[in-house]
Amino acid sequence: MAKKFFKRWLPHSNTVKTHPKLQFFGTLLHDPNLWHLNRNSLAGGTAIGLFTAFLPIPMQMLIAAAFAILFRVNLPISMSLVWLTNPITIPPVFFFAYQIGCVLLGHTPNHAAFHFSLEWMAETIDYIWQPLLLGCLTLGVLSAGLGYLTIQLLWRLHVNHTWRTRRERRLKKKPVIPPHQVNS
Repeated sequence: MAKKFFKRWLPHSNTVKTHPKLQFFGTLLHDPNLWHLNRNSLAGGTAIGLFTAFLPIPMQMLIAAAFAILFRVNLPISMSLVWLTNPITIPPVFFFAYQIGCVLLGHTPNHAAFHFSLEWMAETIDYIWQPLLLGCLTLGVLSAGLGYLTIQLLWRLHVNHTWRTRRERRLKKKPVIPPHQVNS
């Protein structure tokens, strides 16, 4: 079942509840809805995690946790999906987001020489922040919506498949004939 698949890969609730960086949420982490695995909580956690992954800010996991608590969706899924943007994937993702933001704003992309330093950031942030932010928000909203719909669809397809195989199994079984009909 889909629930078994996700339970196998998600961290145990006690691991997340006792995480030192999440202790400021206090008893909010003990809400059982944050740990349920059903179609809506999983789809909502996916949407929050994907949206938060594209935010160009630090501490995305804490923001994903706050949104998951606010909307009462699956907390481990929302926090795990934030890691789609990690130190390896952030440069190409944010470059792509910047390109999308430039297209949406009608700006010409500025391909200044990239030097990762505070000086470079201070010089370029004035003219890249708007397209970058717009591109990140656009990618976040699109990926969140697509992730939500994909989880809803895959869960529904899995349930329909399970019901169909159960029904076929029941129909293939030989019918049990009551004893009083066998003698007649």
